[in-house]
Amino acid sequence: MGSAATACRVTPYTLVVKSDALRGHLDALLLATLDGRQLHGYAIIEALQLRSGGALDLPTGTVYPALRRLERAGYVGSEWSTVGGRQRRTYTLTAAGERALTAERAAWHEFTRAIEGVLGGGAWPARA
Repeated sequence: MGSAATACRVTPYTLVVKSDALRGHLDALLLATLDGRQLHGYAIIEALQLRSGGALDLPTGTVYPALRRLERAGYVGSEWSTVGGRQRRTYTLTAAGERALTAERAAWHEFTRAIEGVLGGGAWPARA
Protein backbone atom coordinates (compact mmCIF):
# COMPACT_ATOMS: atom_id res chain seq x y z
CA MET A 1 0.00 0.00 0.00
CA GLY A 2 1.39 3.44 -0.91
CA SER A 3 2.09 6.11 1.64
CA ALA A 4 0.15 9.37 1.87
CA ALA A 5 3.20 11.15 0.47
CA THR A 6 3.14 8.92 -2.60
CA ALA A 7 -0.62 9.36 -3.10
CA CYS A 8 -0.31 13.14 -2.94
CA ARG A 9 2.89 13.52 -4.94
CA VAL A 10 2.73 16.38 -7.44
CA THR A 11 4.60 15.88 -10.68
CA PRO A 12 4.92 18.07 -13.75
CA TYR A 13 2.55 17.03 -16.50
CA THR A 14 0.97 18.22 -19.69
CA LEU A 15 -2.65 19.10 -19.15
CA VAL A 16 -4.97 17.18 -21.42
CA VAL A 17 -8.50 17.82 -20.31
CA LYS A 18 -10.84 14.83 -20.33
CA SER A 19 -14.47 15.35 -21.26
CA ASP A 20 -15.49 14.41 -17.68
CA ALA A 21 -13.56 17.41 -16.36
CA LEU A 22 -15.53 19.70 -18.64
CA ARG A 23 -18.89 18.94 -17.11
CA GLY A 24 -20.54 22.28 -16.53
CA HIS A 25 -18.22 24.11 -18.93
CA LEU A 26 -18.74 22.34 -22.25
CA ASP A 27 -21.79 24.33 -23.29
CA ALA A 28 -20.02 27.64 -22.62
CA LEU A 29 -16.96 26.46 -24.56
CA LEU A 30 -19.09 25.50 -27.54
CA LEU A 31 -20.98 28.80 -27.47
CA ALA A 32 -17.68 30.72 -27.31
CA THR A 33 -16.26 28.72 -30.21
CA LEU A 34 -19.28 29.62 -32.33
CA ASP A 35 -19.20 33.30 -31.36
CA GLY A 36 -19.31 35.25 -34.62
CA ARG A 37 -18.83 32.21 -36.86
CA GLN A 38 -20.64 29.42 -38.61
CA LEU A 39 -18.83 26.09 -38.22
CA HIS A 40 -19.53 22.43 -38.87
CA GLY A 41 -19.06 19.95 -36.03
CA TYR A 42 -15.56 18.78 -36.84
CA ALA A 43 -14.40 22.39 -37.32
CA ILE A 44 -15.74 23.15 -33.84
CA ILE A 45 -13.68 20.29 -32.42
CA GLU A 46 -10.58 21.54 -34.25
CA ALA A 47 -11.16 25.13 -33.07
CA LEU A 48 -11.48 23.99 -29.46
CA GLN A 49 -8.24 22.06 -29.76
CA LEU A 50 -6.42 24.94 -31.44
CA ARG A 51 -7.69 27.66 -29.09
CA SER A 52 -6.82 25.54 -26.03
CA GLY A 53 -3.28 24.83 -27.18
CA GLY A 54 -4.16 21.17 -27.60
CA ALA A 55 -5.56 20.68 -24.08
CA LEU A 56 -9.11 20.18 -25.33
CA ASP A 57 -9.22 17.17 -27.62
CA LEU A 58 -12.86 16.19 -27.39
CA PRO A 59 -14.43 13.20 -29.08
CA THR A 60 -17.36 13.62 -31.44
CA GLY A 61 -19.45 11.59 -28.98
CA THR A 62 -19.10 14.45 -26.51
CA VAL A 63 -19.45 17.41 -28.86
CA TYR A 64 -22.35 16.39 -31.12
CA PRO A 65 -24.81 15.54 -28.31
CA ALA A 66 -23.95 18.87 -26.65
CA LEU A 67 -24.59 20.72 -29.92
CA ARG A 68 -27.98 18.99 -30.25
CA ARG A 69 -28.80 19.92 -26.64
CA LEU A 70 -27.85 23.56 -27.29
CA GLU A 71 -29.97 23.54 -30.43
CA ARG A 72 -33.00 22.17 -28.54
CA ALA A 73 -32.47 24.91 -25.93
CA GLY A 74 -32.55 27.55 -28.68
CA TYR A 75 -28.95 28.71 -28.20
CA VAL A 76 -27.63 27.27 -31.46
CA GLY A 77 -29.16 27.05 -34.91
CA SER A 78 -28.05 24.69 -37.64
CA GLU A 79 -28.46 24.14 -41.34
CA TRP A 80 -27.26 21.60 -43.84
CA SER A 81 -24.87 22.63 -46.60
CA THR A 82 -22.80 20.87 -49.22
CA VAL A 83 -19.05 21.40 -49.06
CA GLY A 84 -16.82 19.59 -51.54
CA GLY A 85 -19.69 17.31 -52.46
CA ARG A 86 -20.28 16.31 -48.82
CA GLN A 87 -23.26 17.20 -46.66
CA ARG A 88 -22.31 19.06 -43.50
CA ARG A 89 -24.39 20.50 -40.74
CA THR A 90 -23.17 23.95 -39.77
CA TYR A 91 -23.95 25.65 -36.49
CA THR A 92 -24.36 29.30 -35.49
CA LEU A 93 -25.31 31.14 -32.32
CA THR A 94 -28.84 32.44 -32.04
CA ALA A 95 -29.67 35.70 -30.25
CA ALA A 96 -30.51 33.62 -27.17
CA GLY A 97 -27.14 31.88 -27.52
CA GLU A 98 -25.35 35.21 -27.62
CA ARG A 99 -27.12 36.28 -24.41
CA ALA A 100 -26.28 32.95 -22.78
CA LEU A 101 -22.63 33.33 -23.80
CA THR A 102 -22.49 36.82 -22.29
CA ALA A 103 -23.88 35.45 -19.02
CA GLU A 104 -21.48 32.47 -19.10
CA ARG A 105 -18.50 34.77 -19.61
CA ALA A 106 -19.54 36.99 -16.70
CA ALA A 107 -19.99 33.95 -14.43
CA TRP A 108 -16.61 32.55 -15.57
CA HIS A 109 -14.80 35.81 -14.77
CA GLU A 110 -16.40 35.91 -11.32
CA PHE A 111 -15.47 32.26 -10.71
CA THR A 112 -11.85 32.65 -11.84
CA ARG A 113 -11.40 35.78 -9.67
CA ALA A 114 -12.59 33.80 -6.65
CA ILE A 115 -10.33 30.82 -7.40
CA GLU A 116 -7.36 33.09 -8.11
CA GLY A 117 -7.93 34.66 -4.70
CA VAL A 118 -7.34 31.27 -3.11
CA LEU A 119 -4.85 29.57 -5.44
CA GLY A 120 -3.00 32.65 -6.64
CA GLY A 121 -0.64 32.64 -3.68
CA GLY A 122 -1.23 36.26 -2.77
CA ALA A 123 -1.06 37.63 0.74
CA TRP A 124 -4.02 37.26 3.07
CA PRO A 125 -6.05 40.43 3.45
CA ALA A 126 -5.40 42.35 6.65
CA ARG A 127 -7.85 41.66 9.45
CA ALA A 128 -10.07 44.47 10.52
